[in-house]
Amino acid sequence: MEPHRVFEPAIHYWGTPVVLLSTRNEDGSTNLAPMSSIWWLGWSAMLGLDATSKTVENLRRDRECVINLCDAGCADAVNLLARTTGSDPVPLHKRALGYTHVSDKLGHAGLTALPALDVAPPRIEECPVHLEAVVQAVRPVGRDDPRMAVPACSVEVHLVRAHVRPELLASCDRVNAEAWSPLLMSFRSLFTLGALAVPQSRLAHGSEARYAPWKSGLVRRTAAALLGRVAEHRYGVPDEREEP
Repeated sequence: MEPHRVFEPAIHYWGTPVVLLSTRNEDGSTNLAPMSSIWWLGWSAMLGLDATSKTVENLRRDRECVINLCDAGCADAVNLLARTTGSDPVPLHKRALGYTHVSDKLGHAGLTALPALDVAPPRIEECPVHLEAVVQAVRPVGRDDPRMAVPACSVEVHLVRAHVRPELLASCDRVNAEAWSPLLMSFRSLFTLGALAVPQSRLAHGSEARYAPWKSGLVRRTAAALLGRVAEHRYGVPDEREEP
């Protein structure tokens, strides 16, 4: 048996925490987006987002958010929000993936807003951990990679305040790792570190090939490339490192 095999997956999604990212819309209402392209280092975090999203629009304008970390109990809410967007009209590529516009994300998912201390967007009561954050920089990602079908960006944030349920703490400033069981996404499926059963991810329905148009026939590749260029022209973010 060969030890390893070269392969080309539709997406590289090897397992990351699921969060609900709360931001403020221009009218002061709350936008809530499930996402899982995220990692931390110290008191900074890097978010990977579809640049066409309402979340990115809000982050670029207001420069703040709350990262609400999910556990298994949040899975149903994550699925309810999975193919919704605060953008109106819905971007073409999201429409093709079955997304619909929802203005009241909190009501749609049956979630409860709590005030944050240092930023305007609310915390989400049902999530066990809330990280208030401010934006440091927004940068495009994969702009020259033909396998990136839509414009994407990374958002560097600085964490300014952390909230956690008391039962997750081992001491006043240390999390009990054995008590903390984050909700994880790996290749569009939901998992948890604990023993609780997790509902099947709504994003797992349908062929994963939809996320890899470069592997398709000429017509689909051409259509996807055209949609990508339209989305880049309309939604693509500038590299803030290059701005004066």
